[in-house]
Amino acid sequence: MAIVPAYIGMGSNLQNPPRQLRQALAHLAELSSATLMQVSGFYRNPAMNAPGLAEQPDFVNAVARLDSQLSPHELLDQLQAIERRQHRQRDQDLRWGPRTLDLDLLVYGDVQLADDRLTIPHPGLEHRPFVVFPLVEIEPQLIVPGMGEIGEIAARLDAGQLLRIDS
Repeated sequence: MAIVPAYIGMGSNLQNPPRQLRQALAHLAELSSATLMQVSGFYRNPAMNAPGLAEQPDFVNAVARLDSQLSPHELLDQLQAIERRQHRQRDQDLRWGPRTLDLDLLVYGDVQLADDRLTIPHPGLEHRPFVVFPLVEIEPQLIVPGMGEIGEIAARLDAGQLLRIDS
C-alpha cells in the first residue's frame, strides 16, 4: 500500500492532559505501519459548550502527522486502540464531554469518505480553531479535500481563547 499523509487531532481534558497527549504520541510513534512525522505545539482551549453538559476542564489539543501505510479504517482501529489503552470509554463518554484522550482522523491524503464508522475529512474540522491552527502550524499549505487550503480556512476563524502552552 502507498504511503499516505494522515493528520490526527488529539485532545484531552482529564488526568493531566499534556501527559495524556505525550503518552498518545509515544503510542503513535510505535505503530508498525505508520511513521510519526510532525507534531504541532499543544494548545489549551475551553471545552465546547453543548446542551446538557456541565462545566468541564479546558482541553489541551494538538495535531500529529503520520505517514501511514494503513487504510483509513485500519488507522481508525489503531487510534481507538490507543484511546482504550489510555482509559477512554467511548460508551460512557458524552458527545463533547470530558475524556482522557480523543484521537480523530482529520485528513487522510486526498480521500473523501463517509460511512457508518468514519467520515474524512473530519466533520466540522473547518469550524474548530483547536484543530485548524495546529494544522496550519505543521502543514500551512495543506489542502483539505472538499474544504480548501488550511491557511484560507484559518483566515476565516477567530483563534478566540486558543492558547499555545508548553508541551
